[in-house]
Amino acid sequence: MATLVTFNRDQMGEGDRDLGRRILANFLRKVIAISDLEAIAFYNSGVLLAGRESPVAAELTQLHDRGIDLLACQTCVEHFGLADRLLFPPPSSMEDIVKLMRTCEKVISI
Repeated sequence: MATLVTFNRDQMGEGDRDLGRRILANFLRKVIAISDLEAIAFYNSGVLLAGRESPVAAELTQLHDRGIDLLACQTCVEHFGLADRLLFPPPSSMEDIVKLMRTCEKVISI
């Protein structure tokens, strides 16, 4: 059962931003335990996580190196001015992200 995880903000949960980023980094270190994890998609302010200056760049690099696709919404990347600072270019179209949502049996939104 293929799984897609989506991030629509640059922290996990509501409330304290520092705490949200700490638990997000911990989540990304543990998410590899989802044996059928196919991809992680980033949209809205979640694309800030996919930039080279991201507080979770190391965790995302490890996931990418293990074969997890990382898709950053192109419209969002352009909005936040990240086109030349993505960890793993090129950005993805919303069409690609929606296609993954349709084909994956499980979509987890963070």
